[in-house]
Amino acid sequence: MDNNKSSFLNSPVEHIDITSFDSRPIIKAMSKMSFTSREVANAAKIYNNMLSDKDCTIFLTIAGSTSAAGCMNLYSELVKNNMVDAIVATGASIIDMDFFEALGFKHYQGSQLQDDNLLRNNYIDRIYDTYIDEEELQTCDKKICEIANNIEPGQYTSRKFIKYLGEYLKNNAKKKGSLIQTAYEQNVPIFCPAFTDSSAGFGLVMHQEERPKNHVTIDSIKEFRELTEIKLKSKSSGLFMIGGGVPKNFIQDTVICAELLGKNVEMHKYAIQITVADPRDGACSSSTLKEASSWGKVDVKEEQMVFAEATSVLPLIASDAYHTGNWKNRKKKGFQNIFDV
Repeated sequence: MDNNKSSFLNSPVEHIDITSFDSRPIIKAMSKMSFTSREVANAAKIYNNMLSDKDCTIFLTIAGSTSAAGCMNLYSELVKNNMVDAIVATGASIIDMDFFEALGFKHYQGSQLQDDNLLRNNYIDRIYDTYIDEEELQTCDKKICEIANNIEPGQYTSRKFIKYLGEYLKNNAKKKGSLIQTAYEQNVPIFCPAFTDSSAGFGLVMHQEERPKNHVTIDSIKEFRELTEIKLKSKSSGLFMIGGGVPKNFIQDTVICAELLGKNVEMHKYAIQITVADPRDGACSSSTLKEASSWGKVDVKEEQMVFAEATSVLPLIASDAYHTGNWKNRKKKGFQNIFDV
């Protein structure tokens, strides 16, 4: 067996195109089944209801590695077609995966059974059965540092910094149509409440090391206020949550934050979560939507937990919604425009 680096990085992940197939017949058939199939069909129904509700702001949350695994173009398609109004994600999903590929790099199919010492010797990082070239990832880190060096020093939310990344990619991307670039062009804000837990963190540490007294820093409190402002400007809201973690909790907490500010807001009217996490351990990634209702965060009239690995069901739900076409009658909310004016 050839153990050089190129032998591992020879089969790029190909991102699924939800416009190229129509999953509506499959979803319809699944609605007449049981177990996870019926849950998936109900989730698709709820997402279509969000899209047909003209008052509904749709928040997409992304945790985990679905972008690296083949859903990157899917997310961009949702933004491009006005099927999402704001995004809350992990820094890794946005920077290590999306921005990384926009710079011209790729993720590669591999094996979860590979000798990790051998991968390390070749400077290859593994995400289950997917490989990343660590040298290329460090180039991504350095590009973040470079961009930070070329904007005004001061406090930024992750949303505002990502907006600068979108501006950079519009003129310099080697791979067009990334989520960051598409969101920038569509005025859809992206929030990463744990922004430093990613290549962005490494890049900004290098930036601050180079400029210890005059640098960019991230204000996560301000972005919590900004995200809450979007909730306050929304007559109703729906959550489309991939995985859990910080993005899930962050968006749900906007209801509580608004209440503490003395504002009268409704719970999130619609909610879908796709996860494989076990609800018995009490972690926020696996707490059910019904549990969130006890906190006053989510209404349970239209909610669905889907206990499945997201790449196996998300394309079906997204394709069903795309081909159903309720998005065609939605007005763009342009929430990016309410900031930085």
